[in-house]
Amino acid sequence: MIIRARGVAKRFGTKRVLEGLDLDVERGSFLLVTGPNGSGKTTLLRLVAGLLVPTSGELDVDAERSGLGFLAHEPLVYRELTALENLQLFARLYRVPEARERIGMLLERFGLWNVRNERAGSFSRGMLQRLALCRTFLHAPSLLLLDEPYNALDGAGAELLDRELAAHAGTYVVATHEPQRLTPLATQRLAFT
Repeated sequence: MIIRARGVAKRFGTKRVLEGLDLDVERGSFLLVTGPNGSGKTTLLRLVAGLLVPTSGELDVDAERSGLGFLAHEPLVYRELTALENLQLFARLYRVPEARERIGMLLERFGLWNVRNERAGSFSRGMLQRLALCRTFLHAPSLLLLDEPYNALDGAGAELLDRELAAHAGTYVVATHEPQRLTPLATQRLAFT
């Protein structure tokens, strides 16, 4: 198991977000997480990423921090840097081998090659999402945690992401409001209410 949760609960003050969650995710699985806003999808991803600690219960994630790829609601890129500079920075942080080739390939694949030298702050929300996806896939993580990955993507961007998700080997935990789009890839489902 790459993720094992037993009785996991998370509270923020008096508000219960997760209560008594039991979950097993095998390496190579694709867990599709659905539910309304405020049901705990983002909290689950943040717990698995190590950004939050459970209030109670046990959560074991058998992945190195360097093997995690996390896509949040916010793009988590530096807006004063260009697309290329952002990816170069993250490549250094993750010690990506053959970083120049990997960066070029991702920028090309996600349709950002022609704007690689433009500041991210000038990008539309959809272009920022594409850059965030490049950042997430950059170090070829073994565990990908994607929170609403289709957010702000146009039709072409969504198709690019479809292809990337189908092609990239690894374990996925994906929270989405568009479960029908990812149902063919899902090996497990978790529905919050």
